[in-house]
Amino acid sequence: MFFDGLCNLCNRAVQFIITHDRAGKFRFASLQSAFAKEKLASYGIDNEQQQSIVLLDGIRVYEQSAAALHIARQLRQPWPLLYGFIFIPRFIRDGVYRYIARNRYRWFGRRMSCWVPDPALKARFLDGMAKK
Repeated sequence: MFFDGLCNLCNRAVQFIITHDRAGKFRFASLQSAFAKEKLASYGIDNEQQQSIVLLDGIRVYEQSAAALHIARQLRQPWPLLYGFIFIPRFIRDGVYRYIARNRYRWFGRRMSCWVPDPALKARFLDGMAKK
C-alpha cells in the first residue's frame, strides 16, 4: 500500500490497518519515496501526482475508493463489511474520496516529515521512508 507519508489522516489510516491486519498481509511505502516512484512507474502511475492511496495487490492496482475498499476487505471483522460499498457507482465513491483527499491537510493536518514506525513495525515498510 502506498500512502501520503506527510498526511496525518493517511498516517492514522496506516496505523489503523496495522492494528486490524493481524495476519500482517499489508506492506507500506510512502508516495514520497524513491521506492514508490520506481514501483508505481512500472504500472504507469506518477507518484508525485497522487492524491490517493494506491494498493498494489499482486499485479492489480487499485486507487482511491477502490483501494480503500479492497484494504477493508482484507482486515479482520467487522471492516470487510465496508466492501459492500463497492456496489455504489465508482464516480460517486471516488467523488467523495477526492473531496476528502483535497481537504485532508486542512482537516487533519500535515507533517513536515514522514512518520517513523517503531523497530517492530519497520519490517512492514518497504521504502526506508522513515526520516527524521
